[in-house]
Amino acid sequence: MVDVSEKKISTREAVAQAIVKMHESTLAMILEGKHHKGDVFATARIAGIQAAKRTWELIPLCHPLLLSKIEVDIQADIDHSQVIIRSLCKLKGQTGVEMEALVAASTAALTIYDMCKAVQKDMIISEVRLISKTGGKSGDFKCHED
Repeated sequence: MVDVSEKKISTREAVAQAIVKMHESTLAMILEGKHHKGDVFATARIAGIQAAKRTWELIPLCHPLLLSKIEVDIQADIDHSQVIIRSLCKLKGQTGVEMEALVAASTAALTIYDMCKAVQKDMIISEVRLISKTGGKSGDFKCHED
């Protein structure tokens, strides 16, 4: 693990994204609240939040972080028959939160897949990526969105 003890404490924030592509009927079932396992988006949101807090247990050499803010936003894109997941992680600390944001978005996507796999096994999880990050020695980053 990298020694960050000499780094300055600064506010650090990261936003990540994942997309789950599915059939129109699967998305409709979720949006109409007809899934027999319950509220798919609410469950995925909680899973993403929990995962962000435990990133250090999942990814080797990640520091355990006390995150001050975690948001997982899940939106249906009906026109493209997909779900867009955006996660935000924030803290004041000595290391970045990019991995926490990526793990949150990925885990939320995997949870949607897990809950809906009985209905549709060929869903596609794609475009897991860092959207932006602020703070730290390397400065700010913002991806060029398509």
